[in-house]
Amino acid sequence: MPRVFSGIQPTGEPHIGNYFGAMRNYVRLGEEFGKNSIYCVVDLHAITNPASFEPALLAQRTFEMALANFAVGLDPSRVTFFVQSHVPEHQELAWIFTTLTPVGELERMTQYKDKSEQLESIPAGLLMYPALMAADILLYKADTVPVGEDQTQHIELTREIARKFNHAFGETFPEPKAVYEKQALRIPGVDGNGKMGKSKGPGSTIGILEPLDAIWQKLRVAPTDPARVRRTDPGNPDVCLIFDYHKLFSDLDTLQTVDAGCRTAGIGCIDCKKTLLAGMAEHLSPIHERAEALKADPDFVRDALAQGAKEARATAQPIMEEVREKVGFLKL
Repeated sequence: MPRVFSGIQPTGEPHIGNYFGAMRNYVRLGEEFGKNSIYCVVDLHAITNPASFEPALLAQRTFEMALANFAVGLDPSRVTFFVQSHVPEHQELAWIFTTLTPVGELERMTQYKDKSEQLESIPAGLLMYPALMAADILLYKADTVPVGEDQTQHIELTREIARKFNHAFGETFPEPKAVYEKQALRIPGVDGNGKMGKSKGPGSTIGILEPLDAIWQKLRVAPTDPARVRRTDPGNPDVCLIFDYHKLFSDLDTLQTVDAGCRTAGIGCIDCKKTLLAGMAEHLSPIHERAEALKADPDFVRDALAQGAKEARATAQPIMEEVREKVGFLKL
């Protein structure tokens, strides 16, 4: 059976891009592969970028990210779910991988280039991020990695690191493959400025746990087809981000009605947005209800994370023993 691994950063509130791009996939794969689905909140990755790292909020955001994953349907009794820093073998394997990874390969990573350009002083951790990501995956000998399209380059480097280790020390790690949620690779930000992302601020995102009235305030002012200057002007839903959201939250009949109404000016943009909000409410309200129940029982979340870390270490420790022996470390 395949072994699945993926991590999600606790930087900011999880949004619908995270949900459709990763979290929903976690649930589906967890139902299919059970405890062979290994997920974690990657708090060690979160501290590599000083531009987004806030120490006072890290523990709170880590807890909230775990809660959000459980609220969307991930069952911690069926999968392995934990916090990255609670399993120290991640750091140990990452260090070994840094000795196999050329600096030039790390400097070519697109995400490193983008983030380092915004910094006056570049921390070494930001450069070494892909080595830690490779350790996250290979520590469990995972061969299936659900990720967003922006992580493709990192997965390719992980495969290269696995090959280098296997060549140097003997066959040990599989070469993992990425699994994408194709429907949602490019969810636009609600402000109309590129892809939805936490790094772009709350004005770009729609949080999956955000109150519906707050979501409406964002939708109400969100840009639509610029050609629709007046209510009577026909529009083109293919260039409207609201229609992109309809594809996520509306059924086929609603999609067809909205498409025809926009093209013929049969409905206005506000009507279109209200219809979208109704679909979002139907989809998100059960998630909100589960989240409120989890907030009322925080010990459930903490106990689940403690159990998940115990399960993860039970898998990681013998693999690290194998790695230490092959690398040649002294065993006492």
